[in-house]
Amino acid sequence: MAYIDLGVDETELPGVRGPLRFRPETGRPLLELVEVLLRGPHSLTPGERELIAAYVSGRNECTYCCSAHSAYAAAQLAEGMTLVDQVRADLDNAPISAKLRALLHIAGAVQVSGREVTPELVATARAEGATDLEIHDTVLIAAAFCMFNRYVDGLGTQPAADPGWYERASGRIVNAGYRQVV
Repeated sequence: MAYIDLGVDETELPGVRGPLRFRPETGRPLLELVEVLLRGPHSLTPGERELIAAYVSGRNECTYCCSAHSAYAAAQLAEGMTLVDQVRADLDNAPISAKLRALLHIAGAVQVSGREVTPELVATARAEGATDLEIHDTVLIAAAFCMFNRYVDGLGTQPAADPGWYERASGRIVNAGYRQVV
C-alpha cells in the first residue's frame, strides 16, 4: 500500500498509475510528456526509446517502471525481451547498434547525475551517427524517468503483483499510447 491514500485500488492501478489518477492536474501533463518522448514522431523507434526508459529505471532499481517499460520495449523490438535483458545485463556486449549503445551510455550518465554527461560521451554518440535531437531526447527521457522512478518509489506505490500484467499493459500502450493510462 502506498504511503498516502491514493483513493484507488492499487491492485488495479499499480505503480505510477495511482498517483497520476490521484492528482490528474499533474498527471495529464506528465502523460503528455511521456507520449511525446516515447511515442511521438522520431528517428529513434518507440522500442528504442522505451528501452532507454527501461534501462534508466533498472539502474534506479524502480521495479514498477523497469518492469513496465521493459515489457513495452520488448513488445516493440523484434528481438523482444531477450534484447531488453541483454542490454540491462551487459550494455557493452548487447547486440544493438553502436549509436544506440552510445545513447544508452549517455542515459546511464544522466541517471547518476546530469553532470556525468561529458563532451566525450556526446562526441562518441555523434561519431556513431546520433543527431542533436536524439542526444537531447535521450537526456530528457533519462531525466524524466529518474523523476518518474522517484515519484513511484517516493510514494511507496506497489508494482503489479502479477508479472503478466506488464505484458497485457504493453498491448494497450503500443496500440493506444499513454494518454489513456488513467
